Amino acid sequence: MERISRLISDISPMKIIFIGYVFIIFFGAVLLFLPFAAKEGATSFSDAFFTAASATCVTGLVRFDTYTHWSLFGQIVILCLIQIGGIGFMTMAIAFMTAANRKIGLSSRILMQNSISAPQIGGIVKMTKFVVIGTLIVEGTGAFLLALYFCPQLGLVKGIWYGIFHSISAFCNAGFDLMGFKGQYSSLTSLYSNWYVNIIIMLLIVIGGLGFFVWKDSLANKFRFKNLKLHSKLVISSSAALIVFGAISLFVLEFNSAACHGFSIGERIISSVFQSVTCRTAGFNTLDFTKMTEGGIFVMICLMLVGGSPGSTAGGMKTTTFTVILLSVFASARSRKDCQVFGRRIESDILPSVLSIFIMYTATSGIAAVIVSHLEGISMIYAVFECVSAMATVGLTMGITPELGFISKIIVACLMIIGRVGSLTVLMAFASPKAKVNSKLPVEKIQVG
Repeated sequence: MERISRLISDISPMKIIFIGYVFIIFFGAVLLFLPFAAKEGATSFSDAFFTAASATCVTGLVRFDTYTHWSLFGQIVILCLIQIGGIGFMTMAIAFMTAANRKIGLSSRILMQNSISAPQIGGIVKMTKFVVIGTLIVEGTGAFLLALYFCPQLGLVKGIWYGIFHSISAFCNAGFDLMGFKGQYSSLTSLYSNWYVNIIIMLLIVIGGLGFFVWKDSLANKFRFKNLKLHSKLVISSSAALIVFGAISLFVLEFNSAACHGFSIGERIISSVFQSVTCRTAGFNTLDFTKMTEGGIFVMICLMLVGGSPGSTAGGMKTTTFTVILLSVFASARSRKDCQVFGRRIESDILPSVLSIFIMYTATSGIAAVIVSHLEGISMIYAVFECVSAMATVGLTMGITPELGFISKIIVACLMIIGRVGSLTVLMAFASPKAKVNSKLPVEKIQVG
């Protein structure tokens, strides 16, 4: 027993986080593999694993329509996996330990810190309580508001279930839906003109994608932007800028496209804003992507790559990563060594990590797209869209995920896991132990640019 505990203590927090997510996915796959998890017959284990990975990684790519294929038991399993994946399994574990009055050791606190990208280990238990309580309040409010729409149409019990399911799915940026009764894989296309549902879903997505630390900072400073920490300022300003940029770009590029055929100006506006928001890792859609222009698809790919913010329910390479890259470009253009914004200087040590994340996301999804395009015989832009959607845990699809072959299915599932755990976390989990270096090699200049 001592040998096992010593072996576990020697495993790095990054490896434990990675192994934890993989274990949850396998456990979820076993539950979804059970015959009564589906409405008709059993699901193959590979498809059950794919669905469990998509739910735990809060992605939303599906092999089957959630409403028509999965039974109520299967839908509950999927929702539980979404919730665990959305706020992090370590958050859930510490919440249960706190409720049971169990002592939370240093190793658990370190795991929690790495799991939610906390800046420091101090106050991590209080932060966990804040995350859980805040999540329940936001999801509960969203469920109530959505139930007001669904109950008159579907009845009291079913309407409440739909409100709960879509509220958690939206807040966790998962993109799973139960709208299959209006057409398989239809997502929210039947509600493209419904401002009430669109606005509630968008608010849940944005709140979930901002990050728990931004919530806490905003509440502590009574939502006064000038008093916020630099991290919060960067997250809020970059998120707002990306939503506006995406909405305007999609409105212009898709104005005369088949995707918006017959839409009024108001419907075009809400559809453009909704798609700009949901591209940031949420996975819902109100437009038929197969009818969109290549320009619109490219804009969505870029938005998906950026994703949400650190310590949030969203994926992607994160808004702060993208912002620091832009700031470093501006600093280089002005011959400055430091990145400066909002009267503060960003530490230069962060740049290697930022560039590593950017290269990992673009290279991994790009290589995967080439392989999937070749194996499935689909256009490169469709393959890039699908792979970026998986890597950034978005869940939007051009409709090819249900038709993927076994190898492509495994590739996409791996992309979802890497995207949820984090590219740097995966890299550090399998990297060799850091060797002590007592001397430095000589410096020699090279030419760049």
